Amino acid sequence: MDTSSSVTQEILDSSQYSVSSIQHYEVVYGEDFVSPGGKQMAVELIQKMDLKPEAHVLDVGCGLGGSAFVMAREFNLVVDGIDLSKNMLELANKKLNNYGLADRVKLEHGDCLELDRTEYYDAVYSRDVFLHIENKAQLFSVLKRSLRPDGRLLFTDYCCGPKPWCDDFNKYVKDRGYCLHTLPEYADLVSEARFEKVEHVDMTPRFIQILKSDLEKIADLPLEETVRCNLEKSWRGKLARVESGDHRWGMLSAVN
Repeated sequence: MDTSSSVTQEILDSSQYSVSSIQHYEVVYGEDFVSPGGKQMAVELIQKMDLKPEAHVLDVGCGLGGSAFVMAREFNLVVDGIDLSKNMLELANKKLNNYGLADRVKLEHGDCLELDRTEYYDAVYSRDVFLHIENKAQLFSVLKRSLRPDGRLLFTDYCCGPKPWCDDFNKYVKDRGYCLHTLPEYADLVSEARFEKVEHVDMTPRFIQILKSDLEKIADLPLEETVRCNLEKSWRGKLARVESGDHRWGMLSAVN
């Protein structure tokens, strides 16, 4: 997934986005997806953007390309995906070639903070990526510049409750190198970048439902027992942090 230079491609690809980790995420979230809710969530969010056919979309942190493929196939959109993880992109481009979508989807290695395209896109879409990026003021400035007048911004991201956090959540955020905000803080950051019609929705109750459903799915997957135990431990830890109120999930949208 696309990040600022404070989290390097090498760090991502050797840890959270190693090939085996990516494959485990995909087993849980569904083919082509590495974000909560998989394809169903992607379809809902793409519909919310309400874009016309042939609209040009930037997918920031495109991962395995799941959302980009849905946009091209089911919504007749043209998509540029960028990601900092070379592991993600290698797997995603193989899928792209197999699906025969190269005329509508382009996936490239890149850092979104270095994006240099002015009034180029009709929409910017992102799924749970901006948590990696510390300089969010620069992020939203770059994304705003890349959008055409009246272009749409829509993204989901991990958020947080107000501090103080519990020790487990503090350690989780520190170990992952995340930069999290409360939903109101996030909305303020988007507004400060001079976006209009900023809306934010607390998706945490939906996140809890997804995590519980994922745990049921993991129990039934044909996996090695060690892999299953590790996935269950990871998901139960995440569920506990979310239910505590420290870890939250948000959706934000705005208009250029």
